[in-house]
Amino acid sequence: VRALIRRAAGHASSELTCGPLRLDTKASKADVDGVPLKLTSHEFRLLAYLMHHMGEVVSRTELVEHLYDQDFDRDSNTIEVFVGRLRKKMGID
Repeated sequence: VRALIRRAAGHASSELTCGPLRLDTKASKADVDGVPLKLTSHEFRLLAYLMHHMGEVVSRTELVEHLYDQDFDRDSNTIEVFVGRLRKKMGID
């Protein structure tokens, strides 16, 4: 029980930060150095998932399973496209 409480405490805040990137999961908003990012719902979900798993290796398969239903075309490059868009919007590329 204590382990569950400790684990839940780490996710109690609706705000996630990584360097200049801030994500508010409750308000579905993100910004870099205070500059709001205009994200689609899929981009936001992808970014939120990655930020919840900061410091971990997240496979493409894991992202597909989290973001899409079972009918998703596994050979599609959709994940790569969304990651590219996120990088561009955050000014990484």
